[in-house]
Amino acid sequence: MPEQAERKALAKGLQSLNENMATLAQLSELAIRKAVDGLGRLDPSVADEVFTLDEEIYALQIEIENTCGDLIALHAPVARDLRTITTSLKITTDLDRIGRYAKDIAELTLQFGAREPNHRRNVGSIPRMAEMTIHMVDTAARAFVARDAESVRHIQQDDDSVDHLHDEIFDEIVGRMKEGTLEIEYGARYILVSRYLERIVYMVTGESPPRIRAAARAKG
Repeated sequence: MPEQAERKALAKGLQSLNENMATLAQLSELAIRKAVDGLGRLDPSVADEVFTLDEEIYALQIEIENTCGDLIALHAPVARDLRTITTSLKITTDLDRIGRYAKDIAELTLQFGAREPNHRRNVGSIPRMAEMTIHMVDTAARAFVARDAESVRHIQQDDDSVDHLHDEIFDEIVGRMKEGTLEIEYGARYILVSRYLERIVYMVTGESPPRIRAAARAKG
């Protein structure tokens, strides 16, 4: 293939990859948003929508992985183009995990059913934590697609805010379980939701969750 045609084919493949990455990020964000909305209203009907989104996310992940493999095999990209492809593979894996966390939250909603009598109070700040988490995912995904490093310069501050909110939620839920005003079974599920959201933030920033960081410092 002539060099000019080679470059054109590679550029077209990278553009298609970029578009699929943007779509994958949108699907992952939508899955989390729907899962937390379903949890907030204890609406089991939302779970099927989340499960479908998770399947779509996985299918698109496979398509992106195949595209990356073809681009490497057929065009032997170097420098920035190769970094784009390898980074896409890493981000794709993280976005698929976000879809799975959304599925996990939807499954927890089904486990709650309509039996949790004080759900509105106990769910507390989890929806706000979810909004902050989704915003971080969106910021990071847009920055990658647009190659805009400046837009994520302050994302660490958002990370700290989510970490702080996670600790507040954890302490509040544990406190209610100790008081006997929240059944341990329900409390454990709320903690799991908060933990899933924290893990998503970790995937965005690459920073270990606060308790892991603290343990690491203690060992050091």
